[in-house]
Amino acid sequence: MAKSRRPYLIRAIYEWAADNGYTPHLVAAADADGVVVPREFVQDGRITLNVSMNAVQGLDLHSDPIYFSARFSGRAFDIWVPSGAVLAIFAKESGEGIVFGEVEAADPDGEPPPQGPSPEPGKPAGRSHLRVVK
Repeated sequence: MAKSRRPYLIRAIYEWAADNGYTPHLVAAADADGVVVPREFVQDGRITLNVSMNAVQGLDLHSDPIYFSARFSGRAFDIWVPSGAVLAIFAKESGEGIVFGEVEAADPDGEPPPQGPSPEPGKPAGRSHLRVVK
């Protein structure tokens, strides 16, 4: 069975929008398996995310799930969106892009999506060992 076209189309629309100076936005099904987004910004089961390079850090469109960090009301949040949960990607300014419409089932031969963010490599998990010296 052929791989899904969705990750390739997401990358293509993203690059087209960025090359034309547009602001790429991504709409995701917030309730799909493997999606990690701030729930307070979900409306009708969907969340629209500004994925421009000025709005996010560490955006990786070449892996599945799509991963990046962004700020929501001043609070940093790690976002995880499997490409199958992307419902649309479009340029904010023109509205041009692509609508997938519904959640795509995960590739049965692929790796299962992670269950949430994991600590960054080289970054210790847990409590800091630093203390205030007076």
